[in-house]
Amino acid sequence: MCHLGLIDYGMGNLHSVQRAFERLGARVEPITTAEAMAGCDALVLPGVGAFDPAMERLRQSGLDQGLRHSVAAGQPLLGICLGLQLLFEASDEGQTAGLGLLAGRVRALPRVSGHPIPHMGWAPLLPASASPLLPGGSPPTWVYFVHSYAAEPRDPDCATALVDWAGTPVTAAVWQGTVAACQFHPEKSGIVGEAMLGRWLDWVKSR
Repeated sequence: MCHLGLIDYGMGNLHSVQRAFERLGARVEPITTAEAMAGCDALVLPGVGAFDPAMERLRQSGLDQGLRHSVAAGQPLLGICLGLQLLFEASDEGQTAGLGLLAGRVRALPRVSGHPIPHMGWAPLLPASASPLLPGGSPPTWVYFVHSYAAEPRDPDCATALVDWAGTPVTAAVWQGTVAACQFHPEKSGIVGEAMLGRWLDWVKSR
């Protein structure tokens, strides 16, 4: 059984993420200290809310340094929604530095007439670099989004999926080394989201 550490810093959709992984047979433990990360097979960083308050809570608890050390040691990490944005170096949403686990910046979605922000609802993924989250040749995949910002990775090859925003493709999911993340909510994306989480779990167990 895969033992997942669910990073609990008071700003995540922990319950729905925990239930999604438990349905897939994983054992999920809420993690509130850096020390507790060491006993996990992999970590999950969820998030709902704003960039600066989230980073402040991670810093106050020491979870930010714990995440950096864990990733440096090769421990798999999956970010979800705000959890993806926190992986990058900075965000247009605030002034605080991000975790810096991925190079790049999070940008505000451009305001375009007829396209309300936040981008909310179901949208199809545009496959980019293949990964266990979205293998090559995957059929059209519709997932659920709620976001006003999107990451711009310095290395475009780390994007494993994009989504169309007002005619412009923006980052929907990333994968680099042992770090993966989804801007959308796989735990709210029905069967296809469950399949993605299942593929990530299979990858963790196969390492």
